[in-house]
Amino acid sequence: MQLVVARIGRAHGIKGEVTVEVRTDEPELRLGPGARLTTDPAANGPLTIETGRVHSGRLLLRFEGVRDRTAAEALRNTLLIADVDPADLPEDPEEFYDHQLIDLDVVLADGTEIGRITEISHLPSQDLFIVERPDGSEVMIPFVEEIVSEIDLEEQRAVVTPPPGLIDDSQAVIVSSRDEEASEPGNDA
Repeated sequence: MQLVVARIGRAHGIKGEVTVEVRTDEPELRLGPGARLTTDPAANGPLTIETGRVHSGRLLLRFEGVRDRTAAEALRNTLLIADVDPADLPEDPEEFYDHQLIDLDVVLADGTEIGRITEISHLPSQDLFIVERPDGSEVMIPFVEEIVSEIDLEEQRAVVTPPPGLIDDSQAVIVSSRDEEASEPGNDA
């Protein structure tokens, strides 16, 4: 099975290094020197990592055969893909691979069905479950501990405790600072 482990960013310096947006919880395993990765688009690869280092909080990689800034810049926005055995699991029991989460049923704590995870969107601040509801509509649920209270791979379900309005728009609570100002003493609105 193939997993996207990083996206190549801009070139760094003049000797072929690139910044990468890491998309794996195991960068030392997946993005170490000698790792051979397929790419999307496929025409840009495969790429073999020659060196890696952290600079100002960003991971910088250099690939075999990429020796200058022009060649590095040509790789910008390329996805790096690692081959992973589907039976392998992350070391931390609180971490999951995307393929483990896709198709899980999403339910509330009381068992009410919300839908099924069809996609996982990896954003800079958090990951999102894209959940297809029984009526065909979609809802996005942040994959954060405060909302996703349990992942049960045996039962093939994710238990969520969403805030009002996340799942059902009719329960949304709209707060406006203008409402607060109007209700303060001394304001004749």
